[in-house]
Order: sequence, then structure tokens, then C-alpha cells
Amino acid sequence: MKKIIAILLCSLSSLIYAHSTSNENNAIRHWNIAKQNKAIDGSFYMYKNGEVFIEDLQSNIVHFSFAQLSNQDQTFVLKKEKLIEAINTQISNTNTKAVAIKNFFDFKFWLIIGGLIMLGLVIHTFSNNKKIKYLVPVLSVGVIMTFYSFTKKAMKTLQTTTTSTAFMDSAFASFKPNVNTYSTSTYFYIESKGIPTTHTMMVGISNHGWQQQVPLPKCYIGASAWPVPINPVIAATPVAVNASHFTKGAIAIAVNGVPIFNPYTNTGVDALLDGQLDTYGGHCGRGDDYHYHTAPLHLYGVQSPTLPIAFALDGFAVYGSVEPDGNAMIALDVNHGHYRNGVYHYHGSVAAPYMIGSMVGVVTEDASNQIIPQPQGNPVRTENWGPLTGALITSCLPNGTNNGYNVAYTLNGTAGYATNYSWLGTIYTYSYVTPAGTTTNNYTGPAQCLVPTSITENFIDQNSITVYPNPTSDILNFNLSKTIKETDIKEIAIYSLKGEVVYKAEGYKQNIDIKQLSKGTYIIKVLLDKTQLVKKIVIQ
Repeated sequence: MKKIIAILLCSLSSLIYAHSTSNENNAIRHWNIAKQNKAIDGSFYMYKNGEVFIEDLQSNIVHFSFAQLSNQDQTFVLKKEKLIEAINTQISNTNTKAVAIKNFFDFKFWLIIGGLIMLGLVIHTFSNNKKIKYLVPVLSVGVIMTFYSFTKKAMKTLQTTTTSTAFMDSAFASFKPNVNTYSTSTYFYIESKGIPTTHTMMVGISNHGWQQQVPLPKCYIGASAWPVPINPVIAATPVAVNASHFTKGAIAIAVNGVPIFNPYTNTGVDALLDGQLDTYGGHCGRGDDYHYHTAPLHLYGVQSPTLPIAFALDGFAVYGSVEPDGNAMIALDVNHGHYRNGVYHYHGSVAAPYMIGSMVGVVTEDASNQIIPQPQGNPVRTENWGPLTGALITSCLPNGTNNGYNVAYTLNGTAGYATNYSWLGTIYTYSYVTPAGTTTNNYTGPAQCLVPTSITENFIDQNSITVYPNPTSDILNFNLSKTIKETDIKEIAIYSLKGEVVYKAEGYKQNIDIKQLSKGTYIIKVLLDKTQLVKKIVIQ
């Protein structure tokens, strides 16, 4: 009897723990570098910024321009990249009820249950009746433990995710080098100065909404970078983003490096409805830190519609009116998001709650109603500024030396008011201009910092391409340094400060006729094989 039971248990355990193994071979390919009339044997490594990286037979990584490859190899790379992109947009541990159910009905589960039943039948058949009374409790404990084990596994699968850092990095690519990204095993970090480069600031705030704060670059660098969890965890009970929770600090970070706050201010009012926000949904806090209070949907003038415009501090992405696969947005849940192909994400909208109804992921909220960890935008000025009723900001522009801003406004319809400020080292000079005169105060603050450039990115020197005259009114000229060839230029695009593409051309253009464009400030992006250059121009 004991031998039969032992054989059954051994057979059961061997079936449960047996698994097949296979070695996935990284296929060696014969690559034809058509433009160089050469060939190389190696395996595909990655495709980035127009460069194809190949690991040769000696394990060396070599790279070639995509355009240099043969048509057949280009087709292979595009198919490979499409496959990788599809994988990157998925979460490693799929986060849906369907997968939880699949795990629940795992073959091992049924194998164990079947084994327990067989064991019970054997014991019932070969044991005397006095021992049968022990059969039910023993089998019951076995079934309960099995259910517990697989339910726990299913719940773990349901609640934990891992986001691809390559996918996250791709969302910020259009705004580099003004933002920089890097990651550890737990967080994806975003470094920036918190100042948008594709639109103006502060203009549009109503006549009672300006708190007299002005945008000051911040050092969200290094230890003060914005952290986004790589392994977000679904909260048992999502916490509402409202006038009671998360009223201090950010709830998300936009892909241009600007933090996004709760739609409600710390006084409990909807900042947009109260007229406190500019045309782009932002304003400045008490630390003279610029931030949004609504979803920055205007970034889709620069950003690809299938990429996020922000990442919430719980680790989940924020999209606009289009799903990651390019289809129209499907119905949202009460948290202002949903699962799509097993991945949870939020969507931005022009109406409340604008972006996040509740934080679906687990976050830590401190006693001040702020998500931690997150960097702080500490003030330079010491005065306790408040609302300036009757003030309407007419412009907020960089000064002529690019070390400060001039914020002009009217007061009760009277022009001639401004807050002009600049920095030199650790000294910050603020000039408060009124029709009656100017008052100047100096403050001590941190020295301005530079956003690091990722090692994997290669942004060229700003002087490599000269754009002139600037300002201009009719023709825009481009002059290349000796380090840049005309064939290096892949695209030239001009964006309005609203993020709209007003001009785009493939290849190099020595002259561009811009007489059809309205007067104002614009952003020029020059795209090369492995890098890009961004410049600001003024059309008079």
C-alpha cells in the first residue's frame, strides 16, 4: 500500500515540477551595406536614431546608417523594430483579469487537484474503514492550500506590472535635450528645468488669478529628478485626485519635463475654472515653479499621437484622444483611464477631471497631502505674494541675454507694469516696474544648472547650424558648419508656440520663405541621422 502511494506521489511531483527548456538562438544574418559595397555577418542588436546596431561574430557592436543597408535588410530591420515596439508597449506581467483567470486554471493547478483526488481514491480503496475518517480533513487541507497558492499567484499577477524603460524613454525623445532620462531597477528618472520650450507661459490668466509668481527654471537634476515607478502596483482602493488628496506637489510629469499638479489648488478650487491658468493650462506656484494643472494635450503638436504626453507618479502613462495602437479612445472608467491590451493607462481631456480621476497605482501621500518621493520647487524670493486683482499678463518672454524673463502686464487696464528678473551665479535680481517707477530687489538662490545629455544621445553643438537673420520677416537662411553636410539633414520643421507644425520639408533647405507666417515666436527643429537641433526664432 505504502509503495503504491509513494509511486503516485513521485509521479505527481515529477509532472508538476518538470519543465521544458530551450535556447533561443540570436540568428546570424548576412548584412549587405550597399552604400559602402561591403558585407558583414552578425545578429541584429537594435535600431535607434536612424542607426542599425549589429553584433558581429566577434561580439563587437558595429553600427551603420539605416539608409546604407540594402532594401532587403531595411525591410528586416523595420519588421524587427515593429516587433520590438509591440513588446515594449506591453507590460511584462500582464495585468488583466483574463490573465489572472488563466493562471488560476493553470494546468499545474488541475494536476494537483487531480492528484489529490487520485490519492484519496487509493487510500479509500486500500485502507480500512477506521482510517477513512482521516481522509476528508487531509484532502480538505490539501485543496485549501492549493487554492490559496494559486489565488495568491493570480492576485500577484493582477496587481504588479513592469513598464519597459525603452518605451518610456521614447515618449520623451521629441523634447530632448531639454529633458534627460535614465533609470534604475525601481524608478525611471526625468531631469529637466521645468520650463516649456514649445509654448509661452502665463499669458491668459484672468484678472483675479495671478498670484504674482513668475516662472523660474528649477534644477530637477540628479537627486532632484522626477521619479516614476518602473514596477507600478495596482492599488486595492484607488485614491481620488480631489480637493482633499494630493493638493500639494505634482501628480504627474509631462514629457516636456514640466510637472503636472492636481486640478484643485491647495485652497480647494478648480484652478482652470477659477481663471488661474494660462492658455496652456499652467501657472507658477509659490516657489516660482511653473507647472500644469490640466492635461497638456497641446504637446501633441510635437508629440506622436500614439505616445504618452505624461506619466503619473504611480507609474502609468497618460494619453490623449487616441489609444496607443492609433485607434480612437475607448470608454473610460471612473478613474479616467482603462486597460488596453493588458496595460492600464489614463487619458487627458478638456473637461474635468482633465487627466486622472483617481490614482490607480499605489502611491505614498505624506501629511501635507503630497506624493512622495518627488523633488521640490523651492522659492528664491522671501515675500509672501498673493493675488493681484485687475492684473492681466500680456507677455512673458526671455530677456536678451537668456538669463531671465520679462513679464509684462496691465493693471486695471493701465499698461506699463512688469516684473523683470534675471540671475547671475547665485544672485537673482527682480525689478518691479510700475508707471510710477521701478523697485529692484536682490535675492540669493541656487546657481542655474544644465540638463545632462544622455550617453545614448548625441546632440550637436548649437553653432553647427546657423539660422539667420533672427528676427526676420521674409526669408530664413541656414548655414552649415564644416562638421555638417547637407545630406546629413533629414528634415526641417517649424512649430508655433501652440505646438502646431506650420512648415515641414524633407532634406536640407538653404532658404525658407516664411512671409506667409504670422508675427511671433516659433521653434525650429532640424532633424539629422542621429540627433536633432532645436532653435527659437522671432518673425516680425
